[in-house]
Amino acid sequence: MFTIFMVLFFTSCGSSIHSSLVTLSDAAPVNVIQFGAIGDGKTDDSQAFLKAWEAVCGTKAESSTLVIPDGRTFLLKPVSFQGPCMSSTINVQIEGTIVAPDDIGAWTDREKWLVFSNVNKLSVKGNGKIDGRGAAWWKQVDKPENRPSALAFGSCNDLQLLGLTHINSPRNHISVYGCNGVTISNLHIFAPESSPNTDGIDISRSTHVQIQDSIIGTGDDCVAIGTGSSNIVITRVTCGPGHGISIGSLGANGETSMVEGVQVSDCTFKGTTNGARIKTWQGGSGYARRIFFEQITLDSVANPIIIDQYYCSSDNNCKNQADAVKVSDVSYIGFRGTSSTEEAIQLSCSQSVACTNIKLNDISITSSVPGKITRASCINAHGKLYGRLFPSVDCLSQ
Repeated sequence: MFTIFMVLFFTSCGSSIHSSLVTLSDAAPVNVIQFGAIGDGKTDDSQAFLKAWEAVCGTKAESSTLVIPDGRTFLLKPVSFQGPCMSSTINVQIEGTIVAPDDIGAWTDREKWLVFSNVNKLSVKGNGKIDGRGAAWWKQVDKPENRPSALAFGSCNDLQLLGLTHINSPRNHISVYGCNGVTISNLHIFAPESSPNTDGIDISRSTHVQIQDSIIGTGDDCVAIGTGSSNIVITRVTCGPGHGISIGSLGANGETSMVEGVQVSDCTFKGTTNGARIKTWQGGSGYARRIFFEQITLDSVANPIIIDQYYCSSDNNCKNQADAVKVSDVSYIGFRGTSSTEEAIQLSCSQSVACTNIKLNDISITSSVPGKITRASCINAHGKLYGRLFPSVDCLSQ
């Protein structure tokens, strides 16, 4: 009797343990080809990708992987990869090329092209390429908000984006919003300097974001940090062409905007319109604070250091207003290189809401134009100067 009991006990336990191990193991990779993707660059593979995503997202395994194979080009119309998923970790391995429709009329969504939403512990990586085919959009006279971003992540916590090449987005190449815990590294992002509003990476309403070891050259900001963002670290990014690394724009249409805890270090700007930039609209409210730009290399940059609280895009009739986003606790440390304009440092703060605790330390910015000099200008900026400074920033009020 005892023997029979023990056999039944271990048989039952063994079955339970085996079942648990199956549930917690890594699932076999899912290749989009298995679900009918053609990969000839002409056939619409959107439905095949969505079916493959459904299989990966619905797998009850510790980790599941979606594979976009090398050697093929997959044409996708706007698609949304929705979570939450059953697997605790989702991997998307992109080795091939993904291209957007080159005919604007074929776009079913004018806001975003490839969207991942509500997927935690998502990793999107590989040696592949994402081509937004934005040239047709850049010719349109519509406002930028009428053009789609190429790759977007919404409410994806513990997100990793690694290794890919992103080119020619209609608008932003990568948008991250509502995410907590993001690592972006080893990306190559390119679009022509003349392409409008083709930001490299846009961050909004997100926290604990790291961007590192990447090369970004576009027609707009290499990295833009929008409202609701905090604890952002950007290191070893080479930017150019483009509009630099920007906090903002903030406070548009009288909105309350908040950004704090940004650190930009060991970055290089080559031929950009701006280097380290903070830009806000008049009439807004809120704050941009605890911002550090450190160890920055400049190569013929038009506005190496700029706070612009009078930002106004060309299609707006902007008027002087008393309200402003409060800018404070901003440090510029260890800037080296050249400016393509005379005014290398611009601290243009609101006349009614001053910039405070602005610190400059160890700055050496000379002119890239033979025989020219550089200078600084200030409006209602207050702070302290340390160490060697060229050009001198005598206009900064103590």
